[in-house]
Amino acid sequence: MEIMLFGLLAVLLIFMVINTRKRNKQMKAEQAEKAEKTIPGAKVLLQGGLYGTVVSFDPDNLDQPAQIELAPGAVVEVHSQAILRVVEPTEDADDELEADEDDDADAHDSVDAAAGDEAPYGVETPEQTRTRLEGDADGK
Repeated sequence: MEIMLFGLLAVLLIFMVINTRKRNKQMKAEQAEKAEKTIPGAKVLLQGGLYGTVVSFDPDNLDQPAQIELAPGAVVEVHSQAILRVVEPTEDADDELEADEDDDADAHDSVDAAAGDEAPYGVETPEQTRTRLEGDADGK
């Protein structure tokens, strides 16, 4: 009876060791993949649920903070391990974005014309934002 218990304990210990090694290999592979994909310009999801764009990231020195742009001009420093994953757009989202760009092009052209500056789609300068908000406040 005691021999069976020792045998069962040995099997459980072997199972635990194998499982731990497998999990460690998987985590290292995921970390390497994340470090490879985390380049300036990549969109990432942070641990707190915020989305941002990578400004700088050093995969070799994880003690150095990563700089993430949350909004145009708003760059924050976060711990390198606060980056949960790199967000990759799906094909459906790309198709929807292209359709939205076509529909909203006229609305953004009026904002660009009011401010007098040309800005890429989806990016407003502070002057354009101020002009748009003042127009909304006037009952436009």
